[in-house]
Amino acid sequence: MLSIFSRLSLVTKILIAIILGFFVAVFFPSFTPYLSLLGELFIKALKSVAPILVFVLVMSSIANFKVGHNANLRPILILYAVGMILAALCAIVASHFFPSFLYLNADAQTELQPASSLSEILKNLLLSFVANPVQAIAEANFIGILGWAVGLGIALRHSSDTTKQVLTDISLAVNQIIQVVISFAPLGIFGLVAVTFADAGLATLKNYAQLIAVLLGTMVFVALVINPILVAIVIRSNPYPLVLKCLRESGITAFFTRSSAANIPVNLDLAKRLGVNEATASVAIPLGATINMAGAAVTITVLTLAAVHTLGIHVDILTMIILSIVATVSACGASGVAGGSLLLIPVACGLFGIPSDVAMQVVAIGMVISVLQDSSETALNSSTDVIFTAAVDIASKK
Repeated sequence: MLSIFSRLSLVTKILIAIILGFFVAVFFPSFTPYLSLLGELFIKALKSVAPILVFVLVMSSIANFKVGHNANLRPILILYAVGMILAALCAIVASHFFPSFLYLNADAQTELQPASSLSEILKNLLLSFVANPVQAIAEANFIGILGWAVGLGIALRHSSDTTKQVLTDISLAVNQIIQVVISFAPLGIFGLVAVTFADAGLATLKNYAQLIAVLLGTMVFVALVINPILVAIVIRSNPYPLVLKCLRESGITAFFTRSSAANIPVNLDLAKRLGVNEATASVAIPLGATINMAGAAVTITVLTLAAVHTLGIHVDILTMIILSIVATVSACGASGVAGGSLLLIPVACGLFGIPSDVAMQVVAIGMVISVLQDSSETALNSSTDVIFTAAVDIASKK
C-alpha cells in the first residue's frame, strides 16, 4: 500500500489526507490533540523557508536578468489590481441582494490593534520597504524582503559571472529544501484537517450561516467566474484548465495553511511545472502574496456592509464605489498570515462613521467564522497569484 501511495500525485495524496483527517475528526476526536503537531510542523516549515526562498530567488532572478528578457510584471500587476476591484464590487452586489445582519453584542476585542486610517496603512507599507533586512527576514516582512532583494539584485547585476553563478546555485539549493517540505504536505494537511473539524466543527457557525454563505458564495463566484473571464481576455482561449488546476494544486493547500506567505513555495513549484518564466514567477508570486488579496477585499467589504445593514445606515452608489476602492487598498495592506484582513475592517467601517468599538465587535465575529472565512479567503488569494502569473506568461509566448 505504501508503494502504491508513493506513486500517486501530490494532489491525490492531499485529497486522501483531507478525507482521512475528516474521518478522524468525526469518529476519533480524542486523537486530534496528538495530530495537531503534524499540521503545526508543516506550517512552521513553510513559514520558516518562505522568507529565505523569496529573498534568494528574487535577488538571483534580478541579478541574472538579461536585457531583452520580458518579465511581464506590468500586466500581472494590472491583473492583480483589476481582480481585487472586481472582487470588492462583487461583494457589494452580493451584500445588496443578500444583506447579512450581525449580533453586535460581543465584547470588543480591545487587545487587537487595527489600523486607524487608510493613511496609516500606506505609511506602514512604505516603512516596511525600508525595514532592516535581517529583521525583515526574521519577522517574515515580505514587503521589506522584496525591497532588499530587488535592491541587491539590481546592484549585483554588475557583478562577476562567478558571483551570479553562486546566487543561482544557492537558489537551486533552497528549491531542493522546498521540495522536501512540500513532499510532507499530505501529512501536514491530514493533521490540520483533523484539528480544524474537531475543534470548530459547524455548530459555532450556525448563527452566521447567511453571512458565511455570502462570503463563500462571493469568493467562489470570483474564483470560477471573474478570474476565468480575466484569464480568457489575456490568453484568448478556454481559461478553465488553468484556473481549475491552480485551484486544485494551490487553493487546497492554501485553504488549510491559511497563509499566503506559507503558500509561496507551493505556488513557485506549481509555476515551474506550468512552465512559467522563472524571472516572472520569482518576483510576481512573492509580490502577489503581499499585495494581491482579492479574498481580503471580499471579506472587508461583506463584513463592513453587514455592520452597515445591522445599524440601518443608508448607503448610496457613490459610497459603495468608494468602499470598493478602500477595500482594495486596505486588502493590499493585509498581512500574508491567517486573519490579516480582519484587522482592516475598522478602516472600511470608518467610511460610514461606525465607532471603533462596534467595528471591533465585527472583527470579533470575523474571528468566530474564520475557520471557513479565512481559509477560503487564503485559497482565493494564493491561487489567484499563480493563475494571473501563468496567464500573462502563456499570453507572452503566443
